[in-house]
Amino acid sequence: MFLPYRKWIIGGAVVLALLGGIFLTKLSFIFDFEQFFPEGDPDLAFFRDFIEEFESDDNFLLLAVENEPSVFDSAFLDTFHKLSLEMRQVPHVEKVQSLTMMDYPIKTPFGISAIPIIHQKNPAKYEADRRKVLNDKRFAGNMISEDATSMTIAIKTIDQIGLEDSHALIGGIYDKLEEAGIEDYHMLGRAYFTSEIVKIQGRELILVFFAAGILVIFILIVLFKRPIGVAVALASIGLGLLYFMEVLGMMGAQLNAMSAFYPVLMLIVGTSDVIHIMSKYVDELKKGRQKREAMITTIKQIGMATLLTSATTAVGFASLMTSKVALIREFGMHSAIGVVIAYITTIIFTTSLLSMFTVEQIIKEDESGQNIWDRMLNKSWPWILQNQRKVSLITIASVLICLYGISLIDTNYTISGNLPKGAKVTEDFMYFEEQFSGFRPLEFAIFAQDDLEADDYEVVREVSKLEDHLYTYPDIRSIVSQATLYKSLEQMSNSNRQDAFVFPSSEKKYKRYKRMLDRFPMDDNVVMISEDRKKTRISSRIGDIGAERIKEQGAKIDQWVEENIDSGIIKVKRTGTGLIVDKNSVYVRDSLLYGLGLALVIVSILMGFLFKDLKMLFISLVPNIIPILFAAALLGYLGIDLEAGISIVFAIVFGIAVDDTIHFLSKYKLSRNDGLSVDDALAITFKETGKAIIFTTIILFFGFMIMLFSSHPPSQSIGLMISITLITALLYDLTILPVLIRKFLR
Repeated sequence: MFLPYRKWIIGGAVVLALLGGIFLTKLSFIFDFEQFFPEGDPDLAFFRDFIEEFESDDNFLLLAVENEPSVFDSAFLDTFHKLSLEMRQVPHVEKVQSLTMMDYPIKTPFGISAIPIIHQKNPAKYEADRRKVLNDKRFAGNMISEDATSMTIAIKTIDQIGLEDSHALIGGIYDKLEEAGIEDYHMLGRAYFTSEIVKIQGRELILVFFAAGILVIFILIVLFKRPIGVAVALASIGLGLLYFMEVLGMMGAQLNAMSAFYPVLMLIVGTSDVIHIMSKYVDELKKGRQKREAMITTIKQIGMATLLTSATTAVGFASLMTSKVALIREFGMHSAIGVVIAYITTIIFTTSLLSMFTVEQIIKEDESGQNIWDRMLNKSWPWILQNQRKVSLITIASVLICLYGISLIDTNYTISGNLPKGAKVTEDFMYFEEQFSGFRPLEFAIFAQDDLEADDYEVVREVSKLEDHLYTYPDIRSIVSQATLYKSLEQMSNSNRQDAFVFPSSEKKYKRYKRMLDRFPMDDNVVMISEDRKKTRISSRIGDIGAERIKEQGAKIDQWVEENIDSGIIKVKRTGTGLIVDKNSVYVRDSLLYGLGLALVIVSILMGFLFKDLKMLFISLVPNIIPILFAAALLGYLGIDLEAGISIVFAIVFGIAVDDTIHFLSKYKLSRNDGLSVDDALAITFKETGKAIIFTTIILFFGFMIMLFSSHPPSQSIGLMISITLITALLYDLTILPVLIRKFLR
């Protein structure tokens, strides 16, 4: 037993925490859409091959500059054009394009010439330019808003731009905007998301840490009413969190969108372990035992139960490692590590520190020797005994209500629904959704068949047919392909009439235009043909209408392609970042069921090892499965979309629910081993262990409610769901669990 060395243990724990502080500096933040990609998916493998041959579909950044009442103002256009040119000097920018930099090709007796799309120096032509641009589907809603109050600068960035490069690029853009004196602007793109959301993640982690700390201090003061009791609990929880963050730094972990949960996570596991140890220690001291004897009994009786609860909680989190999404796998792995760290900290540091104090120093009780929790439990136990049938019926009814709620679950994931509320990055995203073509890339990979090449007339004609069909979907915008270029040349040959934007009617005319393009490329901003000349693409963007609606539209497009496109000439496959991320909803559902099933099996084995009784195994699982059903039902009733981040709710709920059940059954088993009857053992368990799990649930409830102050919608949903479900798990453990024991273990 290590209690004789408690002073050395306490000192060593503090020194170890201070020395480990160096690893905190190694922690860094990251935001990358690839974190949401489902690894091992065949569509993901195809997409990665696609961007290898062409380029990434999210290597763009759009900068929209507003000017009321119209952008057709000479002073604004002059400033906007200068800004467009300046953007070429920003780090990690490859190409820049805007309407003031673009020309219309025209056919003259002397060959191909060009006229500006906007006659910047000739205000007399502004109205004609305005009508022409707004009637051109290539530009309206893409390079200029349909009400002509803003224009965009399209910036092509380096592929797969990372965090540091994103910071440099966005910082450079801010500098150019400040130099130009422009205040009304909006940005959209991978680099902007990466730079801004990482900053928000850092602020939220600090906010959650301090908010959770203040809340825990307040609740511990209410519970213990003694400075030493509060200090012991805080020191244990805080030390566990510090060790956890240091271990993450040692592992070189990068903090992401899920990292705001780490302070709350360590609050969960640390508080549960500490409260159960402290509660049992106080109970033993009340029985007249000396401090050393009381702590030895506490470690023997609660230490093993706490070890088992930590193991089951770790299993619950580790079940997330079956997910195909790297973000969730990492969270599961880190959380399982955190559970182990919290247990070791509690069983060694907390017990050493706690054994130095008496009951009066740890907790304040009233004159009767009971606190409010004792009195409440003393009144509740007789009611449960008298209403066992009612408890059973209410439990069955609640399960049926949960099953109906589960049937309402939606997987219509949207990007906007997962962006930070009130943040500039979200405001900008919504601005581009409403005024321009939005963000979600939608790509179509085109494969030329047999001996045909990607730029042969027959191939591009079929591409044009598909492109024309895509224009019939209002949510699909900013469509660009090889066919777009030939339609532009056809329009040029017909005095740039709007109705002449059609694909060449003959192969002879097509080949003439092709020779023109070979001599005078109209747009080299997008790679259109692969090196082997067998593949081409249609690039577009689709509105943020939700994963399910996009899936439905995709199925309709696939059906149209099958019925209207000559498969002997081309084959078509949808791809793109958006499509891959949207598949997460399917994988989250499947991996969630698989992971929870695996966790149930492992926990069942652990339960069987502990209790060696099949009836006890069945009884222990019932109150743990119902909270999971309740959490799933909340998704349906509250209209929360099932997406990657939400999946962690079930692992957390399962882990905590199992913790409470194990503590309850362990105490019951010990009481029975002491020779008590079923009813007497249940009464003691209900009052002693019931108080401990009420303490932990109260702290965890308010701890997770902290997440409601997050600006990240999934974090808010997760905090709300877990807080409500924890109360449900507590009620089931204190009601249906003793009823089942009395029913099946008489």
